[in-house]
Amino acid sequence: MELTGIILVVVFFALLLLNVPISISIGVATLLAMLMNMDVTPATITIAQRMVGGLNSFALLAIPFFVLSGLIMGRGGIAKRLIECAMALIGALPGGLALVNVVSCMMFGAISGSAVAATSAIGSFMLPEMKKAGYEPNFSAAVTAAAATTGMLIPPSNILIVYAIASGGVSIAALFMAGYIPGIMVGLALMMVCYGYAKIKGYPLAPRLPLSVVFKKVLQAIPSLFLIILVIGGIVGGIFTPTEAGAIAVVYALLLAVVFYKEVALNALPGIMLKAAETTAIVMLLIAASTAMSWLLSFENIPQTLSNALLTVSDNPLLILLLINLLLIVVGAFLDMTPAVLIFTPIFLPVATQLGMSELQFGIMLVLNLSIGLCSPPVGAVLFITCAIAKTKLENIIKPLLPLYAAMFVVLMLITYVDWFSEALPRALGF
Repeated sequence: MELTGIILVVVFFALLLLNVPISISIGVATLLAMLMNMDVTPATITIAQRMVGGLNSFALLAIPFFVLSGLIMGRGGIAKRLIECAMALIGALPGGLALVNVVSCMMFGAISGSAVAATSAIGSFMLPEMKKAGYEPNFSAAVTAAAATTGMLIPPSNILIVYAIASGGVSIAALFMAGYIPGIMVGLALMMVCYGYAKIKGYPLAPRLPLSVVFKKVLQAIPSLFLIILVIGGIVGGIFTPTEAGAIAVVYALLLAVVFYKEVALNALPGIMLKAAETTAIVMLLIAASTAMSWLLSFENIPQTLSNALLTVSDNPLLILLLINLLLIVVGAFLDMTPAVLIFTPIFLPVATQLGMSELQFGIMLVLNLSIGLCSPPVGAVLFITCAIAKTKLENIIKPLLPLYAAMFVVLMLITYVDWFSEALPRALGF
């Protein structure tokens, strides 16, 4: 077991350092580790079977639908209307543009379910506007990177669907409900940092808009925001499943972008669908490869060994949970969210449940940890996109990110040690 685990870890990270795609790195590392226990033919057949079996889940059908709906909304002028709505409501407050940035990322992330999409759509508009208003470009980029990750918690979220599969059957609808309060808490914490930063720096206040203009901007954004009500309301009400909700989201996004807002031409749809297919293929290959690795870990009893080792570190459950959080933050800084969820859920979930944490609470804690990693160097995809939009270097936005990291970490600790934040809404709705 020790040799298999060592080969798995060493080969995996060696391939990552060589810039081999992560799905290929996982697959090759798994194959080489399996060759320690069996011949080439049974090893390759076993990996193929596990990869196919990992994709044999009805719940995974929701992912391509939500990916496609997110891409349509990203091109459909929805981000612009959400920004204008947020600007009308809170733009005149101290740090108004930074607050608008956070709220817009929260709303667009919730609608699209993608941190990368939120970064591109909101950042492309907000970063130039914040620069014009006198905000430091590095601070603006840091705010966008941190705020974009809130869409991982606020449903519909693809990564919550992946966790539901990895955990062995947690209700997707319950997970969606569990993500609302923590996601909003992260957004509010980031807004508090932005407010304080703006007061210290003395950024100018934007003029207050007349109530008629505010009402108009809010009215224009309602059709976009209604998608959340449609999808989540239908799931909670038992009208349709999360997978069916994804299909309905695609239809609604098409109507909104093509017919209502008229921002997407019909001849642009094939390109959008091709991009959705490419993104889905990448995600599915990650899931398939990670499933094979997870099976190997279980076959070698590595999760049980690590779980027992963690439980022997201390008798204090608070300390063990803190250690798990720190490990997950480090993992999130180096590993993509999808394989991280699939690989580390079977390792840490048994420990968390033994310490009295529910599967819902652990899932939200896991996703928030990995969300922090998503905007952390050296691998965080959101960071590189933000730096490209802001035309700045990665090292320049680390310092303004530090107070935002601190705010997210405080929320993480609250979620870790107080189950109410994750479970209040699911309990109230009968999940």
